[in-house]
Amino acid sequence: MTGLATVDNRGDEVVPELPAMDDHEALDFAREARQAVLAQVARRVVGHDQVIDLLLTALFANGHALSIGVPGLAKTLLIGTLAETMQLRFGRVQFTPDLMPSDITGTEVLEEERATGHRSYRFIPGPIFTNILLADEINRTPPKTQAALLQAMQERRVSAGGNQHTLEDPFLVLATQNPIEQHGTYPLPEAQLDRFMLAIYFDYPSLDDELEIVRRTTGMDEAVIEPVLTRAQVMRIQALVRAVPVADHVLRYAVRLVRATRPEDAACPPALRPMLAYGASPRASQCLILGAKARAVLAGRTTISLEDVQALAVPTIAHRVVPSFRAEAEGMDGRKLVERLLAEVTASPTQD
Repeated sequence: MTGLATVDNRGDEVVPELPAMDDHEALDFAREARQAVLAQVARRVVGHDQVIDLLLTALFANGHALSIGVPGLAKTLLIGTLAETMQLRFGRVQFTPDLMPSDITGTEVLEEERATGHRSYRFIPGPIFTNILLADEINRTPPKTQAALLQAMQERRVSAGGNQHTLEDPFLVLATQNPIEQHGTYPLPEAQLDRFMLAIYFDYPSLDDELEIVRRTTGMDEAVIEPVLTRAQVMRIQALVRAVPVADHVLRYAVRLVRATRPEDAACPPALRPMLAYGASPRASQCLILGAKARAVLAGRTTISLEDVQALAVPTIAHRVVPSFRAEAEGMDGRKLVERLLAEVTASPTQD
């Protein structure tokens, strides 16, 4: 891949400068980064192309992602493999019913100096002090422990013993979640769901993909993943995403789409108002635009379009809306409501 880091004769990493935003080489770099990552992931994971693209969108938009699906669909494997393709610190926490908040954030221990007898507290960082944190089966632990992630996900820091501990950039939580109808699961609080930029659903593989999965995983060969991006390069692509301009009509369309999820707002279609208990917050509008920027950059484009916003509407907004009792009775979840919303709002994208 063009622009990958090299090593000089002293063994130090030499990271090439990312070209200026007005140079097409910058977008070529980002597009080639996506292709290189996909090629590595494909060595171990079969299918899930759209899911991988959504995870990369969240990564380069510097947002957290929640992967939802039944056990056995390679959610954990995919996230772990994705982390291997980048020279980033990776940590994994297996969420269980007895997991405590300090098991994630870290704890303070009392130490005594033998020479003087002086005692003091020392903070021992938890697994959250990493670049990519895999929060595996996040909804199998009670809300008290789930809430331990809230400050870290929003502010990129941890409070312990009256002190603030800043997390290193980039910091991303890539969580997996089993369907809440399954035994031993706890629904995530709305405040925590809102911290996830994208909610990504895993479907069962196709027949051909499942045949290939069984063929690969029951043989002798084990795929080896090679890192293709450094930490500095990941952060440079994230900066590139931020620099992408947004046309006013695209911005207005994204904001109006989010406002249309609020039943008390004039933008909400009358037919959907009885189906919505609560709508999405302005954080959804921010995530929608950032995600659209990342999608454009990964495709090698300099501007975002309405199509980018529409493609990310369901994974960005659906987990942030609360269906009414009527909607639940009619089998309408957040995804179906946003899909109906897209059909209503798309017809007049520039209307306020």
